[in-house]
Amino acid sequence: MAAPLRRLLCCAAKQFGRFHHNARSEHYSTVTQALYPFAARKHQPPFKVLSNQARCMFIQTQETPNPNSVKFIPGRPVLEARTMDFPNPASAYCSPLARHLFRVEGVKSVFFGPDFITVTKESEDCDWNLIKPDIYATIMDFFSSGLPVVTENAPRTETAPSEEDDEVVAMIKELLDTRIRPTVQEDGGDVLYRGFQDGIVQLKLQGSCTSCPSSIITLRNGIQNMLQFYIPEVEGVEQVTDDDDEDVGKEPASS
Repeated sequence: MAAPLRRLLCCAAKQFGRFHHNARSEHYSTVTQALYPFAARKHQPPFKVLSNQARCMFIQTQETPNPNSVKFIPGRPVLEARTMDFPNPASAYCSPLARHLFRVEGVKSVFFGPDFITVTKESEDCDWNLIKPDIYATIMDFFSSGLPVVTENAPRTETAPSEEDDEVVAMIKELLDTRIRPTVQEDGGDVLYRGFQDGIVQLKLQGSCTSCPSSIITLRNGIQNMLQFYIPEVEGVEQVTDDDDEDVGKEPASS
């Protein structure tokens, strides 16, 4: 994208400020010392522990706008500059960590961000106080095992503008990557570009956003309004579900 256009977007974005999934203006975080002796755990460590380092690690937990999702921040990189969604156990074939998190009773889905892990529980009836200890233990055991977060055959989803994109699609991707996705990731989720046709931008919500009660508000009052303000060609946004996008890691379509 041309430098003048990028500067225009950066300056105009200040008019919007920060948008949220809901009306809350604060995140409430607690730092938890996840220190559970292996002998006291319900299960044996799922990974071969190479050192005692993980037994003393601190894991920060942060609420999200979705009451069924919690961010776990291990204090070290998870996927660095990318995200990855695991909506079900079958999709976790390429991640040792995700596979073992799914073995925790009550876990419905897992999402990896650059430096956080979002876990979504199956229902409101599941008690976080019962689920969290096993999640802490699994995360600690993993980071002391030396295993990769994802294997080499993990699919990659590129969202950055490419030379094949026309001007409108490039502007949509640029705005999503620089202004929208960082804010959504702070709430434990992500939004990916999936296509642009007849004025409608197709987006896929991931992580805590997938089943969040306020996801429609996010799409309409946040993302759609911002895209329409900067890009007159955008008439609306449409959410793409897993049923519409079954191929995990499939390259986004472009027009």
